[in-house]
Amino acid sequence: MRIALDAMGGDFAPDAIVKGAIMAAREIDEATSLLLIGKEDVVNSLLKEYGYTGNKIAVVNATQVIEMGEHPTKALTHKTDSSIAIGFGLLKMQQADAFCSAGNTGAMLVGAMFSVKAIEGILRPSIANFVPKLKGGYGVILDVGANAECKPEVLEQFGELGSIYAKYVLGIDNPKVGLMNLGEEEGKGTVVVQAAYQRLKANGNINFIGNIEGRDLFNDKADVIVCDGYTGNIILKMAESLYDVLHEKGISDPFFDKFNYEAEGGSPILGVNGNVVIGHGVSSPTAVKNMVLQAQKMVSSKIWERFKKNYNE
Repeated sequence: MRIALDAMGGDFAPDAIVKGAIMAAREIDEATSLLLIGKEDVVNSLLKEYGYTGNKIAVVNATQVIEMGEHPTKALTHKTDSSIAIGFGLLKMQQADAFCSAGNTGAMLVGAMFSVKAIEGILRPSIANFVPKLKGGYGVILDVGANAECKPEVLEQFGELGSIYAKYVLGIDNPKVGLMNLGEEEGKGTVVVQAAYQRLKANGNINFIGNIEGRDLFNDKADVIVCDGYTGNIILKMAESLYDVLHEKGISDPFFDKFNYEAEGGSPILGVNGNVVIGHGVSSPTAVKNMVLQAQKMVSSKIWERFKKNYNE
């Protein structure tokens, strides 16, 4: 297994990325290696500075960097030797089994859509994230930012993607799917959400339990929470802020510690031809390590191949 990691992406790159890669190298299994993509002299210098002498990290040279504020499409078009462009190239050519980056989110989305591309049959790939549960474990929420507006059939497909991910990556048998809404009753919500409800209800491939409300996010009512990216992103940022507020007040709790973005390290893009994880722009070494470990779980579960099989049988 080869996991490609963008060494130049993120507010604290390349230092935090290289440190995180070294941390990950200590925890990944013997059959897994890391491909650190970035300016070869800089990355090798940092590996030496931090005392890395193992054989699980190889450096792939990239002479260009897509900065955080650059226009995604223009940057990928003009910077073909950037770490993000090369990362997607490795993934497309199956020279890497996963690609992770804490760099320009827009460039990661554009690269996923136009390099490895959406799986045939997928209407809109989705960014997913993880929801800590009060009784332990995690659920999955999608979309959290890739698709601000969604048609009913797209929301239905999010329910399918989330179910497959929850089953094979999170290990939840027969995951319960809930549609985020402003009320539990079937007739609640916008026209789009009402139509999505009917499609999810009629879908025999998922365990749809109906509408859920914001108060149900952290209980066990649903394992998969379906919503458009506008709603999902607001929920995600609010959850992250809860951790920040408690941290500022000196309050520590194992459950709320899971709200820290470092806990899982990144958000997977579901529905493309490959395993892609987007990290937070301010990713620390710990977050980078956990992003790599998350990618390892995705590869081991053969998740994108399962998506492909589901929509192309």
